[in-house]
Amino acid sequence: MNDYYQVRVDVKPCTEDATDYIAAVLGEIGFESFVPDADGVTAYCKAENYSPEAVAEALADDFPFEAAITLSDELVPGQDWNSEWEKNYFKPIVVGGDCVIHSSFHTDYPKAAYDIVIDPKMAFGTGHHATTSLVISALLGIDLRGMSVIDMGTGTGILAILCAMRGAAPVTGIEIDPAAYENALDNVSLNGHPEIKLINGDASALCGMEPADVFIANINRNIITADIDKYASRLKEGGTMLLSGFYERDIPVVMRHAEPLGLTEVSHAIKGDDSWTCLMLRKDA
Repeated sequence: MNDYYQVRVDVKPCTEDATDYIAAVLGEIGFESFVPDADGVTAYCKAENYSPEAVAEALADDFPFEAAITLSDELVPGQDWNSEWEKNYFKPIVVGGDCVIHSSFHTDYPKAAYDIVIDPKMAFGTGHHATTSLVISALLGIDLRGMSVIDMGTGTGILAILCAMRGAAPVTGIEIDPAAYENALDNVSLNGHPEIKLINGDASALCGMEPADVFIANINRNIITADIDKYASRLKEGGTMLLSGFYERDIPVVMRHAEPLGLTEVSHAIKGDDSWTCLMLRKDA
């Protein structure tokens, strides 16, 4: 079944912070893709997972902005989602000057050292969101040759693919959503990196895995703080952890959970007026 609900959230007055908050909240209740604009957010959820009551409750629960919200929804019958992305949303992007991300249907795109093909199919992670591009930039600054990598919440597989392209091995991506997992499988194949191991599961899938040199989690603050003990257990001493999916102001909250696990901040980068961040941590020896 490939039917989706298109949910429109109009916000007045509308700010980037408000639309980012809405996307984060809806992402936690099953929504897969978000298109913000000057008036609000258009969000997509599989028809079988959609609950208008859950949406209303999620956005009414301590909404942190002085704003009026208007909701509307529309059932979108199954269709060629790649075509929809091509027409409306997904455009080629260059990150850090060295990494170009485009879809298989793009023919005109810049050239770069790392050429990643992503056909998103409603899964998160095309490189356009600030958190994805922040993590990509961080990975471009790390010598990954021969390094083992775990990418938690791999989405489209974009970060795992970049790691493999830059010489990391082994590379493992873990994704809880079955549709996103299938999409990641397709993208790994498109990019010619069958050695990337993909697992359909949550943080419990980390149990028994060999600790990695680099651990990535671009998800959201609440999931990260809930599972960071599991992440830390799968990171080698002296290893690097990259965390994103939250704002610079959330760093103290994340660090309250990270420091008791022997994780110390190395640096962080921010992007956008709303200060999305990528936090780099090191595990103490």
